Amino acid sequence: MPNSALLVMDVQRDIVAIADDGSGYLTRLRRAIDGARAADMPVIYVVIALRPGNPDVSPHNRAVTSAVRAGLFTEGDPGTEIHDDVAPRPGDIVVTKRRGSAFSGSDLDLVLRTRGIDSLVLTGIATSAVVLYTLCQANDLDFGLTVLPDACLDTDPEAHKFLTEKLFPQWADVVAVDDWVKAVAADPGAP
Repeated sequence: MPNSALLVMDVQRDIVAIADDGSGYLTRLRRAIDGARAADMPVIYVVIALRPGNPDVSPHNRAVTSAVRAGLFTEGDPGTEIHDDVAPRPGDIVVTKRRGSAFSGSDLDLVLRTRGIDSLVLTGIATSAVVLYTLCQANDLDFGLTVLPDACLDTDPEAHKFLTEKLFPQWADVVAVDDWVKAVAADPGAP
C-alpha cells in the first residue's frame, strides 16, 4: 500500500479572495482534510511566499512578477496566511515555496522522502498553476498521484475542466472528494 499525504496548496487568504466562486470550495476541501486526518494520512500545507523587498523575484517570471505588482505573496503579510476555514492544526507541516510548483524553492521533497511518502493527493488553488506544476514535477519524481478535482479551484472554469478531465487523468487518478473520503475510510492505505 502506498504511503500517502494530502497536499493543500496555495489556499491562502488573498488567493481565496480572488478565486473563490461561492460554490462551496472551502467546505469540500475541509471534507478532504477531515477525511485524510480520520485515515491518519498526513496533511501537508504548501504556501507561496516571497521575501520582503522581492530579492527572489526575477523580471523574467511573468506570473510571479504580476503577483508582486498586485501586492500578493509577501512573506509575513496577513493575506499570505492559510485561510482560516482550512487552517493547519498544531503539528501539521507547512512548506513554503517560492515558485509555482510545490517543489520549487521548497523542502517538500525532503519532507516527503524522510517520511517515506510515495503517493500524493493534490488539492489547491489554482488548478492551472500550483496543481498543474506540482502534478508535472511529482510525476517526474515518480510519486503516485491522485487529484481531487472538486478540491481544486481555478479562476478559469474551462481551464479547470480541461485539466481535470483531459490532462490530469493521463498521470493521476482523478477522484471526487466524497468518493475519495469513502475510499480512504474503507482502506486507509488507499491513495
